[in-house]
Amino acid sequence: MTRPSWDEYFMQIVDAVAKRATCDRGRSGAIIVKDKQILSTGYVGAPSGLPHCDDVGHLLMKHIDEDGKESMHCVRTTHAEQNAIVQAAKHGVAINGATLYCTMEPCLACAKMIINAGIKRVVCKKRYHAGKLTREFFKQAGVKLEVLQDEVMEYDNQ
Repeated sequence: MTRPSWDEYFMQIVDAVAKRATCDRGRSGAIIVKDKQILSTGYVGAPSGLPHCDDVGHLLMKHIDEDGKESMHCVRTTHAEQNAIVQAAKHGVAINGATLYCTMEPCLACAKMIINAGIKRVVCKKRYHAGKLTREFFKQAGVKLEVLQDEVMEYDNQ
């Protein structure tokens, strides 16, 4: 058995964190790491104390892009990246200058939070079908984005 690189190691932990997700439309996980130490974790799920998709179903809303392309989004959940950032804030953990590992490219809302939190590098397993603006914002903000598998993450009702 070959010892995994740090990125491989942390992505394996992301996969474990994602198993706690409570929305089957993208069982995503995220961890925030600095100096090879895990600072925070997060997974897709409803806000604390509210019902989860796995229990009561999705709360889907249609989104129409400028080009007319329609996509469905579950608004019941908080994204894994958001939950990792919020958990760090809740517990007073500084994440400025950290790396965020996640299942797929962050959405635009998560990307803006990542930028404002001072995270400098994002490593994700796959692409997000609506990740174009995320890539542009990261480039402008100087956030290094590394996608390990250059394919779009697939899930139901995309």
